[in-house]
Amino acid sequence: MVDSGNTYGDKVSKLITWGHWFSFFNIIAAMLIGTRYIAQSPWPETFLGQTYLVLNWIGHFGFLIFGFYILVLFPLTFITPSQRLMRILSVIIATAGMTLLLLDTYAYQNLHLHITPLVWDMLLNNDKSNLNTQWQYLFIVVPVIFLLQLSLSEWVWNKLRKLAHKHVGRPFAITFAIAFIGSHLIHTWADASAYGPVTAQRATFPLSYPMTARSFLEKHGFIDREALAKQIQNEGTGGATEAMRYPLEPIVFKTKQKDYNLQIIMIDSLRADTLNHTDTPNLTRFAQNNLNYNNHYSASNNPTSLFGLFYGLPGNYVDSFRNSHIESPILTELHARNYQFGLFSGDDFNSSLYKQIIFTKGEIAQSTEKMNDKKAISQWKEWFGKQTSEKPWFSYLELTSVSEYDDAAPISTSNANQSLFETNYRKAVQRTDKQLKAVLSTLKQSPDWEKTIVIITSNHGMEFDETQTNSWGSSTNFSEYQLRVPMLIHWPNVEPELITTTSSHLDLAPTLMEEFLGTTTPADSYSSGINLFDQTEDRNWLLAGDRKNIALITGKNTVVIDTFGNYRVYDENYRRLKDEKPKLSLLMQGISELKRFYHPKK
Repeated sequence: MVDSGNTYGDKVSKLITWGHWFSFFNIIAAMLIGTRYIAQSPWPETFLGQTYLVLNWIGHFGFLIFGFYILVLFPLTFITPSQRLMRILSVIIATAGMTLLLLDTYAYQNLHLHITPLVWDMLLNNDKSNLNTQWQYLFIVVPVIFLLQLSLSEWVWNKLRKLAHKHVGRPFAITFAIAFIGSHLIHTWADASAYGPVTAQRATFPLSYPMTARSFLEKHGFIDREALAKQIQNEGTGGATEAMRYPLEPIVFKTKQKDYNLQIIMIDSLRADTLNHTDTPNLTRFAQNNLNYNNHYSASNNPTSLFGLFYGLPGNYVDSFRNSHIESPILTELHARNYQFGLFSGDDFNSSLYKQIIFTKGEIAQSTEKMNDKKAISQWKEWFGKQTSEKPWFSYLELTSVSEYDDAAPISTSNANQSLFETNYRKAVQRTDKQLKAVLSTLKQSPDWEKTIVIITSNHGMEFDETQTNSWGSSTNFSEYQLRVPMLIHWPNVEPELITTTSSHLDLAPTLMEEFLGTTTPADSYSSGINLFDQTEDRNWLLAGDRKNIALITGKNTVVIDTFGNYRVYDENYRRLKDEKPKLSLLMQGISELKRFYHPKK
């Protein structure tokens, strides 16, 4: 009599052994496909960053495939002891997994995103876009993958005894385990130390969730939260960044152009709705007598907007430009024309963007005293009085007292609390407006007034929880309260006008490049904006964001997309629309703009 129990046990044991080897060879296949992620990502500049990449590549795909085997195929081994049925199920599942991995590599190559519901919608949408067509070609390889998996299944089953006698399973398992644990330990340290060459890789591979322990280390005194936050603010990601292709073509200027002076006045945290006769009577008079773009949006809800103002590009490029040491083409040309620079700030240019990206050639004078708006204006007046008509000049004056109206955070969202903070804010705005009166008066009394361009704007707005999401100040969401700011321009020989079409900080750079400096190079070769003087109707969307998120602002909705490709849609009042899906063509345009100035991968 045959012992059916032993027969069942033998079958299960053999299938388990087969499953391990089948998974092992699929791990190798997944690692080979995974090299496409490495090829499409910037190579780490440090040895530790490179070590982490290799360990993560080995450990992540080893864990991913073997973990899937343990969770899915291993239980099926006991339920389906028929080796033929078990093997065909495994082949089907492995084919589906490898096909999905290939699709994900293609999504990463084109969008720098992994497959999410958003990316999947792009893949399956009805638009016959070039990307959609190319993705469909990948399904041709599905039968090929299936045949390869079928052959692998048969070969492993027939060679099972020989493979078992090689005794290489344990060394391979130890290697994958060391790589997996080692990569997570390295990332834990890197996250706690803000070590960019490692943390910049957290989204390189799909389904990657590297371990962090910052809260634990802070609690036990191993790291200082304030020191770490300051380090991140000063250094950015500090990680590997993609090679820039900027500008897309050489920038050419007209041989003869008027040498206008340029004065930019940046008022930190000034909301668009403060432009009224009560809060800003002097600024309002200036707006009435010049160009007033009253539907203007900042490039970001935080200081990243300064990058957008000078470069005309969204904030996701900040770290790449910082690491590549690429100067704004506006400032490059001003230096080439020997403009006199005068830079003044009420907080002594506290934002790291100024000294690390925007003004990197020593234009910022070192101050020996604690600065405020009053001192900055005084220094500006002194410098301005020394300028002559013989030499053109560029001046940048930053007033920061509005943003410092009250450093205390609100302790509740009551109406009384909201009213108190908003009242204090508007008082600070009124004080700044009075100080600005002296600046504008000095400019108008100058004999060079009619050869001076004056631009008054703000880096971002200020919210008092109008969205009812406990959002105060800035840097918390992409609502109009944090993005809409004034944009006022005095341009010689241009009549006053109220412009109601939507405009953006990204538009200032191409405006100055074309109308002020006289470039003949198309704006899209160096900017994401358009000439402010060419805007005759509202655009379909505006782009804003920071290093981690982008916001596509349309007439009705705001779509926020994070670095993983997840999106959220908000209405005009910044209320979440959970069931709303954005237009895929809109998303494609926005995402493409974030990659346009990187070198295409071969």
